[in-house]
Amino acid sequence: QVQLVESGGGKVQPGGSLRLSCAASGFTFSPYVMSWYRQAPGKERELVARITSASGSTRYADSVKGRFTISRDNAKKTVYLQMNSLKPEDTAVYYCNAFNYAGGYESNYWGQGTQVTVSS
Repeated sequence: QVQLVESGGGKVQPGGSLRLSCAASGFTFSPYVMSWYRQAPGKERELVARITSASGSTRYADSVKGRFTISRDNAKKTVYLQMNSLKPEDTAVYYCNAFNYAGGYESNYWGQGTQVTVSS
């Protein structure tokens, strides 16, 4: 059974930090591209950060560059999102995503989401 379980969300004051974790199970983690998305109320889901499987290269939304860092630990089957200098506009539900395309077959998995609220 495939599972992506996010944790680490919560409420934090502006300027604060949070570290999200996403633990994967039920599939071979290392080949998958791992991403964090977020969705704020009334807005579409947007890509926050992505890390590839092979080189570990990363990509970030312009709005989070320099503040957020994505990383992965293939041995622990976990991807992280370190979020610093948080702003009220970072408030959203954050989702973990795993994607792989191999042999003509696409696999795309989502976690249940974790709420991040930035407010004083």
